[in-house]
Amino acid sequence: MAEAWLNRLQGDQFEAYSAGYKPGNLNPQAVEVMKEVGIDISEQKPKSVFELARGGMLFSYVITLCDEALEEGCPIFPGITKRLHWNFPDPSTVTGSREDKLEAVRRIRDAIRSSIEQWINQFRATQ
Repeated sequence: MAEAWLNRLQGDQFEAYSAGYKPGNLNPQAVEVMKEVGIDISEQKPKSVFELARGGMLFSYVITLCDEALEEGCPIFPGITKRLHWNFPDPSTVTGSREDKLEAVRRIRDAIRSSIEQWINQFRATQ
């Protein structure tokens, strides 16, 4: 969701990539709630953060979104990288009825968007 938001909100200045420690399948609730706001992530393919790190891509920022990223230790990326950590619940761990899950993932979606908007505004203020 964060990749899609940053690319939607500031894709002319940033190119976001999303990756996880143990990439699995796309979370169907994440796909559904992003579609509600006009963003289709259904064709996204989960990637491994280690593949990106080994791929030699250069990143100005690495933003981790869950505590697992802190616990496992984010890999070292080449180049000048600023690391930020934003703590959000993992959408794949929400429980309850289908509607409970959707509501929880909506809250995560909206919180991620808010954090990205705040970060974009801070970034612009320093440029």
